[in-house]
Amino acid sequence: MTQLSGAEALTALDPVFAQCAVGAGHNLWGLPHLTMREKAFVCLTADLCHPHLGLPLAMHLRMALDHGVDAEAIRELYRHLAPYVGYPIVVTAFQRLTELGLPEARDDKPVEPTPLAGPLARAVHALEDVDPGLAAFTEDQLAQRWARPHLSVRERAIACLVVDVFHQTLGESLHLHAELARSAGATDETLRDLLRGVAEFGLPRAWAAARALIS
Repeated sequence: MTQLSGAEALTALDPVFAQCAVGAGHNLWGLPHLTMREKAFVCLTADLCHPHLGLPLAMHLRMALDHGVDAEAIRELYRHLAPYVGYPIVVTAFQRLTELGLPEARDDKPVEPTPLAGPLARAVHALEDVDPGLAAFTEDQLAQRWARPHLSVRERAIACLVVDVFHQTLGESLHLHAELARSAGATDETLRDLLRGVAEFGLPRAWAAARALIS
């Protein structure tokens, strides 16, 4: 059986919807202030947040690989996002990625936590006043992730901002990740493009995030 492209598969489901969906996708991929890797990560992160582990994940995985995103970076994205979207969701996502033919992990080294500094350390310190146990768990999870290879801090922060938009965590979490993105080179236009791109996955959420982050 001939394998259909993403657009062809959507057309087979509903031709009018396919036209709308392809047009919405062109919006994200045409934004100038996000890299092609970051646009791929926006889509792959969105799949975890709904989660969309069927046709959308297959399409987004193919687009990421076609745009030169290596398999280890995709794996690292999902490793990074586990505490933000939930470990059980990421287990299912890795199972699906394996079914879709993602190459096996090359990185199997022990995780070495890196002491937190800057905005991440300040966030944990502020949480200690609320609940020390939660602060300790948060520190452990963050220390395992933000200094690892395969993704930049900017890419990690952008992925976390996507989660914030989907989950509507528009207070401390959103502003922490925006600060981390800016510290790694993101500009106001980068963040505006990110919100415009995420709008494809839910306009009301993007509107609310835009008011919280930009207004």
